[in-house]
Amino acid sequence: MSDVSADKLMQELRAVLSDAEALLSATADQASATVQAARARVEESLRSARDRLIKAEEELERRAREAARETDRFVRDNPWQAVGIAAGVAFVIGLLLGRR
Repeated sequence: MSDVSADKLMQELRAVLSDAEALLSATADQASATVQAARARVEESLRSARDRLIKAEEELERRAREAARETDRFVRDNPWQAVGIAAGVAFVIGLLLGRR
């Protein structure tokens, strides 16, 4: 999963959680036993989803830091290969942009 799509997914999940919390607040004055039971289930689901979201964000950050360390290590150990790779990527991007 790319960083852009992962960030977008996290933003959308935060929005869903926020909307669900707003819905719970709006129904707080409902006294029906059915509504109260549903609210309790939703609150627990929200709590669980928020915890999973936090853990997923932490894991994503950890993986990104590890990838950055590995990239830094590779570039330091193989500077000429890194320059060659960068030049190749720049060449391909130049070709693609030149066709437009």
